[in-house]
Amino acid sequence: MAESTAGEAFEISHVHEVYDQIASHFSSTRYKPWPIVERFLSELPDGSIGIDVGCGNGKYLTVNPNIFIIASDRSPNLVHIARRHQPHSSIVADNLNLPHLPSSLDFAISIAVVHHLSTAARRIDAIAAVLDVLKPSPNSTAYKYRALIYVWALEQKHSRRGWDEGNDQDVMVPWVMKGTNEKDNGSKTFDRYYHLYRRGELQNDIEAAGGEVIESGYEKDNWWAIAIKRPLD
Repeated sequence: MAESTAGEAFEISHVHEVYDQIASHFSSTRYKPWPIVERFLSELPDGSIGIDVGCGNGKYLTVNPNIFIIASDRSPNLVHIARRHQPHSSIVADNLNLPHLPSSLDFAISIAVVHHLSTAARRIDAIAAVLDVLKPSPNSTAYKYRALIYVWALEQKHSRRGWDEGNDQDVMVPWVMKGTNEKDNGSKTFDRYYHLYRRGELQNDIEAAGGEVIESGYEKDNWWAIAIKRPLD
């Protein structure tokens, strides 16, 4: 309990408050869907209803006009931006306390969110919360109700950051916000917490959260996995 409380307080200071302050600037840099996320959403059956947990500015809400997404984020300022993407819904909600009924939705996406949780237990709980809303997929069912989860990778030796095996997995990543007009020439730096996932760690966390990985890979300094609830007998 003490670890969870400390983790929550740390994330409020080094994740939630940061994104609320940089929301407008952050949103201006996030406009192009990542290819695998776009593919995942585009291949969903027409009429599917799902969630985007940690939706940011809502850039994925417009990918597929034939599905409906309930988007949520911990930052009220980002949710305000995401609400421009009608007819989808955008709400303020915490990943660890989602307001959706269990086993009620067709799909979920969590893109670059889970790595902001500051302990292993909280990251597993965050994944479990995403999986919990999915409809069960019995072994006899050909189609599986699924979630796509993305996290930053430790293995980034070819990126500008240069992280790789042997580096610390828990890092603070700066976001520099420059002045917004000629009179404001200063800049301000905000440090955001990230847990960098090593190869195989995301799959292990999904299994610990009660899921089963059906597809996974690496894309542009991220590990990703498509997962389902552990099948019913």
